Amino acid sequence: METLFEFLVAAFLVTAGIFGIVGSYGLIKLNDQMSRLHAPTKATTLGVGGVLLASMLHAAAFEKYFSYHELMITLFLFLTAPITANFIAKVHIHRQETRATMPEAGGDDHWATHDTPEDEERRHAEQTPPAED
Repeated sequence: METLFEFLVAAFLVTAGIFGIVGSYGLIKLNDQMSRLHAPTKATTLGVGGVLLASMLHAAAFEKYFSYHELMITLFLFLTAPITANFIAKVHIHRQETRATMPEAGGDDHWATHDTPEDEERRHAEQTPPAED
């Protein structure tokens, strides 16, 4: 049984290493900033998560205790990485894009990122029916 846990820990570490390498390579090789954003937030997060899972499994199987620290780090990492990526993407949009270069918004008729108070008033006036006397 001990050998099985050793193989599982090793598998988690190897998988984490592969994800880390792929994420780092993508960060270097992808062309634009928005594409580069996906490499560290997706692959590297999974890589760090694999190392933390290996550490938790090792602590439970060989050290005979459950490690809450690694669990809390994993939860924190998986909750904060998407939020950080969203903030980085918003900064990129504000600094690099204009209304003319943004793609169509789809079902909504606007991008909230570039809204101004005048845009909000115009949309509200278009949605509000005229008052009848």
